[in-house]
Amino acid sequence: MSVVVREAARALVIDAADRVLLVRFVNPDTGAEFWTTPGGGIEAGESLEDAVRRELREETGLDDPELGPVIWTRREVFAWAGQTLDQRERVVLVRTRPFEPHPQLGVSRLAAEDVHEVRWWTLAEVEASDAVFYPTRLAHFLRQVLQRGAPDAPIDVGI
Repeated sequence: MSVVVREAARALVIDAADRVLLVRFVNPDTGAEFWTTPGGGIEAGESLEDAVRRELREETGLDDPELGPVIWTRREVFAWAGQTLDQRERVVLVRTRPFEPHPQLGVSRLAAEDVHEVRWWTLAEVEASDAVFYPTRLAHFLRQVLQRGAPDAPIDVGI
């Protein structure tokens, strides 16, 4: 099986109550469930910023967010939908007002993209949860952002 390199755009969305917005994916090959920041692949000719805006609109309903800096990078090679992806992510910080997620794509189309839930989490809920998160040290890096703000340069957050 060949490896497909995929550039991806994600957003660490934090509201005024310091909750983080996460998306639950289910791997179509393995059935494994995990939570991660909203985002996905950057389409041909699309900028990072345009991809973040599109993904946030599609997955969460957040329209025209004010984008902050790229705060994290992440790379992982994994099987997904019959392919092996070498995904290289850049994560942009987005501070926003509280809102109720209403994905623009609709439930059936989101499920077709393997997205099964979108919800707000507090840091304490992330720390106490048995769920799988990506990055795997999400609670640690989220705590850093909440306490110190955006880093001066993007941090590689690992897998």
